[in-house]
Amino acid sequence: MSGRINRAIAQLAVDKPVFYFGGHTGAELTFDAGVAMADTWADYINIGFEHGPLDLPGIDQFMKGMASVRTPTPPVLAELPFEGRSAEFIEFNAWQVRQLLTVGVHGFLLCHAECPEAVDALIKAVRYTFRGGTRGAGGQGAAAQIWGVSPSEYMEMADPWPLNSDGELLIGLKIENRRALENAFETTAVPGVAFAEWGPADMSMSHGYRGSLKDIERPEIEAARNRVFDACNQAGIFFLEGCSENDLEDRLRSGTRIFSGTERLKRLALELAS
Repeated sequence: MSGRINRAIAQLAVDKPVFYFGGHTGAELTFDAGVAMADTWADYINIGFEHGPLDLPGIDQFMKGMASVRTPTPPVLAELPFEGRSAEFIEFNAWQVRQLLTVGVHGFLLCHAECPEAVDALIKAVRYTFRGGTRGAGGQGAAAQIWGVSPSEYMEMADPWPLNSDGELLIGLKIENRRALENAFETTAVPGVAFAEWGPADMSMSHGYRGSLKDIERPEIEAARNRVFDACNQAGIFFLEGCSENDLEDRLRSGTRIFSGTERLKRLALELAS
């Protein structure tokens, strides 16, 4: 396809850095907030349902607010409220995936992605049944309006990238506890995953610490970060990490491509990458 619905994918496909906006809690999910975010500088918007309330009516209005300004809207990725403990855990909660896709989101972040079976179950929940997944018909019309395409076009596009080179959905993992770390190379290799991060505070807490900056700098926690980074490289997927102006250039040079940050950091990254 010549154009992209998901501009974060458009950036990653040509190895350009991607910056997102949005925390783990506190998202304002209203129609007016969506209107205001339609012109965001960010390459995608993160909605923190892991710790924030699962506000399905709110995100529906937020997406419609953005779509009232432009379609396709800026990409929105939802941090899922449930954890990747097992395939069964994903399957029991797959209704949330279906409903979030229906309101038009562009992908998901699976927190505490502990095993490849759980990740594979999420990929199946995202994909339509005609592609071997479990997502059925019914929601494509509503999502298509947010994306600015026809329902039939939406069904072709709504598939994980880069598993499907024309797909417009981004699936990421948080490998942020000790069991997830043990299985990092297997989970990142599941087809359909586009990126992963290491969740420094949660990783620290899973080692018995408290998630402070001092704890995150401990050698075993730094080693955990490096294992996740190496797993991403081996799987050929992207790595997400925070950065500052002081370490941005080093992060880019090492291969990190997805960042939490600011508009200023994004401008600096594009200058360094050019």
